Amino acid sequence: MQPQQCQCGGNTPRVSGAEQPCCSAETAHVNSLTPQKRSCNSNVSRAELRFVLPSSHSTHGVCGRPGQLLHSVCWKCIEPDTTGCFGCGLFLLSQCEGSSLNFGVRWQKITIVGVGLLGGSIGLAVRKNRLARHVVGFVRREASIADCRQTGAVSHATLDIEEAVSDADLVVLCTPIGQMRSLAEQFVHVLKPGAVVTDVGSVKLPVVRQLEPLIANAGAHFVGSHPMAGSEKAGVHAARADLFNCAVCVITPTPRSHKPAVRQLEQFWHAIGARTIKLDPAKHDALVGFSSHLPHVVAAALARRVLDPARPKEQALLCAEGFKDTTRVASSSPEMWSDIAVANKRNLARAIDMFIAELRAFRFALDRDDARALTKFFDTAKSRRDAWCAARQTTTGR
Repeated sequence: MQPQQCQCGGNTPRVSGAEQPCCSAETAHVNSLTPQKRSCNSNVSRAELRFVLPSSHSTHGVCGRPGQLLHSVCWKCIEPDTTGCFGCGLFLLSQCEGSSLNFGVRWQKITIVGVGLLGGSIGLAVRKNRLARHVVGFVRREASIADCRQTGAVSHATLDIEEAVSDADLVVLCTPIGQMRSLAEQFVHVLKPGAVVTDVGSVKLPVVRQLEPLIANAGAHFVGSHPMAGSEKAGVHAARADLFNCAVCVITPTPRSHKPAVRQLEQFWHAIGARTIKLDPAKHDALVGFSSHLPHVVAAALARRVLDPARPKEQALLCAEGFKDTTRVASSSPEMWSDIAVANKRNLARAIDMFIAELRAFRFALDRDDARALTKFFDTAKSRRDAWCAARQTTTGR
C-alpha cells in the first residue's frame, strides 16, 4: 500500500475500499488502535469498534460482524469515531469539535416536523453523531416544547412551522400520514431551494403522489422513507438515539426523483445507524401490508376479543407472556394505525383475506381431526420463522 498525504501533513497507508485517505501523525501503519473517548468530552466513546487492520483491512461494526472500513480517518485531525461497517451497514459519523475535516453528509440545519417517538429518535441520533449544526423541531403544543428541551431531542423547538422549516437543508415529516399534505402546504413556500424533504410514514404511494409534485414546484426534492423501527410506546420521552441501529430503512424513489437527493438521503439514514434498501412505493405498500399492518390488526383483534370485559373474570389471569408478546403492538397509537389502515386499505384488505383463508384451512383440519395437517401447519410456521430469525441475526446481530 502506498502512503497517502492528508491535509494535516500526516501519512499512512490508504485502507482498501476507503473513500478518503487517512493519516497518522505518529506512525505510518495501523495495527491495533482502540478508539478512546474524545478529548472534547462529548461522551461519544467508540470502545466497541476495534480497528485491527494488519492485512485484511477489516473492522467490526456495532453489529459485531466483520466488515470493510468505509471511511478511514486522520488520527491527527480527528479522533477515530468516523467509520462504516459493511457487516451491519452502520456509519458512525460523529465528528470531533474543531476538526476541519468533514466525512459523509453534514447538514447545516435539519428540521423534524413532529417530535414524537420516531422524530425524537432521529433528533437524538443526529445530535449524538453531530450530523447537523442545528436540529429544529416543529411541535403543536407548548408542553411539547418543554418535553423536547427535557429530552434533548432537538436543539430548538417551535410552534411556528415556517420558522422551523425556513433555511433547512433536510426536512423530515414524522406526523401521521393524513396530516402530511396539509403541513407541507403550510411550509412549502419557505423551503430552501434544493432542500431534501422526506417522511417516515408506513404507507408510501399516497404520500409520494401528494408530496413529490408539491415539493418539486417549490424547487426542492421529495423522496419517501420508511424506517422499519419503532415501539408500541409513543411520544418523545420514548425516543432513543439507537432506535435505528441496524434497522432496515426503505427509500422509495420514483423515476422523477432527484438522484443526488436520493444519495444524500441514503447517507443520512446510514449515518444514524440504518441499512437502506430501495423499493418502488407501490411494492413497498404491498409488502408492509403483510409484514407490518396485518400483524397490528391481528394483535388488536386478539386484545379486543380475549380481553373483552364480557369474558369470564378469570380470562385475563390466564393471559401469560405468550399473549403479552403476541399483542404488544396493540398498545400502539390508535390514531396512527387508523390512519395507516385507511391509507393502505387495498393491500391490507388483501392481506386480511389471505390470513382468513389460512385460518379456515386450519379450522378445516381441526374439524376433521387431521393431526398430520395440524402438525404440518405448525411445523411449516416454525421452520419459516426460525430461518427468518437466523437470517436476521446474521444481518443485524439481533
